[in-house]
Amino acid sequence: MAGGAPGGRPATAELSVDRLRADCARCFGLCCVAPAFAASADFAIDKPAGRPCPHLNEDFRCGIHDRLRQRGFPGCAVYDCFGAGQQIAQVTFGGRDWRRDQQLARQMFDAFAVMRTLHELLWYLTEALGLPAARPLYGDLRRALDETERHTRLDADALLALDVATLRRDVGGLLRRTSDRVRAGYPNGVDRSGADLVGANLRDADLRGACLRGTSLIGADLAGADLRTADLLGADVRGADLTGADLTGSIFLTQAQVDAARGDATTKLPSALTSPPHWR
Repeated sequence: MAGGAPGGRPATAELSVDRLRADCARCFGLCCVAPAFAASADFAIDKPAGRPCPHLNEDFRCGIHDRLRQRGFPGCAVYDCFGAGQQIAQVTFGGRDWRRDQQLARQMFDAFAVMRTLHELLWYLTEALGLPAARPLYGDLRRALDETERHTRLDADALLALDVATLRRDVGGLLRRTSDRVRAGYPNGVDRSGADLVGANLRDADLRGACLRGTSLIGADLAGADLRTADLLGADVRGADLTGADLTGSIFLTQAQVDAARGDATTKLPSALTSPPHWR
């Protein structure tokens, strides 16, 4: 992989994640129908799986998309399908939508859940292939990416027959090996994977090379923290204060995680991610 990008990563790796970004105009509002959600701090109402949200318009667009947080739906504001919606709608089901063909609705909703997992894994694998420290693993990573990509082109029946748990486990192990190599330059990086750090005071903390995968950082104070090269795969950062934090070079951070946190113009993010509109 030739060329460069901020942080020393190959530019091609960052450009290729564009296909894993949601394109709601090519979807049928699947994220507003397929999942269930319960009334909570994230959702203002209860909604069972397979039932359209009352705010879903006839054109499959959200009627309150520009004011989701104000109306009590921050969970919707941070949701990311990683492009699975348009893949299911336009490729797997060839443009047929669930409203016009009720017989395929349940199959489409179930297939959407599988596709979202596949696309999330593709996001992480694509990022891993852009990490110079992971070069010895590029062969394994490329094979895993190609296999996962092939799965996304399966028909609905084959998708639903996939052993998603095993696939997630195998890719997860490879991503962990990738993380270990990337963080090897920081031997003092703490391993707090899976830890309960809800509301923790980590202001100005040196977390370079830390393993924070699966860590609960809800409402944590990470203002001014140095999170370069930290592994944030699956970390729950809802409401965490990232004001002035440096996350450049952090790995396996997603846009959904960024959207769920708090920050401002002084927060430094990986180049593939953007500051959400609600940050002051």
